[in-house]
Amino acid sequence: MTGAAIACFEGAREYALARKQFDGKSIAGYQLTQEKLADMLQEIVKAQLLALRLARLKDEGKATPVMVSLAKRNNVKAALDIARSARGVYGANGITDAYPPVRHMLNLESVFTYEGTHEVHTLVLGKAITGIDAFN
Repeated sequence: MTGAAIACFEGAREYALARKQFDGKSIAGYQLTQEKLADMLQEIVKAQLLALRLARLKDEGKATPVMVSLAKRNNVKAALDIARSARGVYGANGITDAYPPVRHMLNLESVFTYEGTHEVHTLVLGKAITGIDAFN
């Protein structure tokens, strides 16, 4: 999931640097584009740190299914949000299959659904937080 997020971020950054608009200025020089790129990078780093921590806990035999649910829930949603934000950097080009954001968005939408759906991970976390099983 972080791989797709990184690909979207890197593609959006390269596109923003190369895309000239209005007075010939790169769109990477505009505040809103820089904000999108900064937000994407921030979420990637957070997702990587979460995955690293979970991997270390697994190596120590301390990882739990609840921790896995939390990481999957967070990192899939973060990657999907990054793909959507990257699509925005591409503008109208972002909705064509000529550029990677839409392909990654579609793949991530399926992961959001079939990898233990976001809602199921939410219920797993809810039970861990409250002690009440909302499945029944």
